[in-house]
Amino acid sequence: MRKGRLTTIPAPATDMSSDPITLEIIQNALQATADEMFAAMRKTAMSSIIYEVLDLGTGITDADGRIASSGAGIPAFIGVLDKSVRFILSKHDDFRAGDIFITNDPWQGGVTHLNDLVLAMPVFSDGQLLAWTANIAHNSDIGGIAPGSLSGDATEIFQEGLRLPAVRLVREGVLDEAVMEIITANSRMPDFIRGDVWAAIASVRVGARRLEGLAGKYGTETFLVAMARFMDFGEATARAELTKLPKGTFELSEPQDDGRTFNVKVTITDTEFIVDLRDNPDQDPGPANATRDGTVICAQMLFKALTGPDTPANDGSFRPLEVLTREGSVFHAREPAAIGFYYETEIRCNDLIWRCLAPHVPWLLPAGHFSSICGTYLGGVHPDTGRQYTIIEPQLGGWGAGQGRDGNFCIFCNFHGETYNTPAEISEARNGLFVDRMELNVEPGGEGQWTGGRGLVLEYRIRARDAFMTMGYTRSKVKPWPVDGGREGSGNYVEVIKPDGTKRYRFISGLPVTTDDVVRVVTSSGAGYGDPKKRDRSAVIADIKAGLISPERAAETYGK
Repeated sequence: MRKGRLTTIPAPATDMSSDPITLEIIQNALQATADEMFAAMRKTAMSSIIYEVLDLGTGITDADGRIASSGAGIPAFIGVLDKSVRFILSKHDDFRAGDIFITNDPWQGGVTHLNDLVLAMPVFSDGQLLAWTANIAHNSDIGGIAPGSLSGDATEIFQEGLRLPAVRLVREGVLDEAVMEIITANSRMPDFIRGDVWAAIASVRVGARRLEGLAGKYGTETFLVAMARFMDFGEATARAELTKLPKGTFELSEPQDDGRTFNVKVTITDTEFIVDLRDNPDQDPGPANATRDGTVICAQMLFKALTGPDTPANDGSFRPLEVLTREGSVFHAREPAAIGFYYETEIRCNDLIWRCLAPHVPWLLPAGHFSSICGTYLGGVHPDTGRQYTIIEPQLGGWGAGQGRDGNFCIFCNFHGETYNTPAEISEARNGLFVDRMELNVEPGGEGQWTGGRGLVLEYRIRARDAFMTMGYTRSKVKPWPVDGGREGSGNYVEVIKPDGTKRYRFISGLPVTTDDVVRVVTSSGAGYGDPKKRDRSAVIADIKAGLISPERAAETYGK
């Protein structure tokens, strides 16, 4: 097998390579392949965070690591894959059919935190490196000082688990058992992580077979032309939409729950979209940091929302975007900073850009939503099986109202995308707890001419004697932001109810909980849009009938 990679696209040698119908078929097949990879991983994974929540992402890159097609899943994960493949390409120069690489190190292609394992597989045709198939998923435990590998007390990445710096996991189709043993030996849940890694292996192999079949059917050159044209289409779509956006420089400074202030400056021209995040605080001494690559992904998600959310995302989609960061800042942390809670910092970055632009593009961006992963980690020894368990649950919340419409109730934040909550039956069977309550949060907040969607109230009752809770919520003190006279959302928090009283938290690590303690999750409503006094009377009556607001509070709030 020839080594190395293809860096230029050969001149078309067949009629098919210039046939638009053939190219369209291949382009759609790329999308279908990424989706099939997603389905393969979902159906074979062991952990509910993967097969129920769908905390994963799949994609295909070209030979040089440019994203060509993405499957379903978390938007913030899809943006990782091209960056991971490019790092593998920079580190290795010997790629063979059947090889699979694994990485999770945020400074060596992993981008996010150590729980998220990225697998990537080179695909060959006619002796050439044709493309890469890749996936990423959150794994329940990768070692470190705390169960679940996340601790708010971590001050450096060495405390957060095993680092895998883009190493070869499978060599020419044969698993490197030593690498797998290192991974499982470092996990408190070795059987789960082994099963989940094998699911990831199956996923990239399924994708590789499909791409090899496509190239064999239509020819390598035609396949490469179709992939390049697909990216060019992504760029053309983005540039066409960019011309419709308001032009100028827009700035915003926003206080955060922890007392810091984040700043952004966005400059939009007919050809460029520049996000300047250089004027921001130094990196955090704890685990709330983001890498530069992660910050770029935050800007990519917002840029895509503004320039064609209904079209496929690929490398071309982001060519007009430029992101400026300062190394050593919270949005461009230096190694070996702790980074476990990167996602709360990144979602703050994404929401910062969103809030900066929302007043200027009200037809595209609604008011602020609950805007937090609200990651809730509960673990211990299962009282029935004696096995270590860790429930990892991102939470549902309310979305902000938009121009002419109320916000959505109880869906995941924009950062988390196409994911789902774990059914109560699964949580109770697989983990040492009961789910006692799940209902809408009807606390005051989010009122407006169009109201924000409602958040969630969810109660876990602990069964294990010696269990723990770790969680990190933002948008708790500084609540979801309104637009045009609406009211802010209600805020995210957790209450722990014990016999001696109830305490409220927004960030806590390794809090001891025990049998019959109740962990009550409360997520925010989205913010309102427009003056509440202008809300339609029939809508107010419908809110009262649905139990979303009392008649007395409706009269006070809406004057009706």
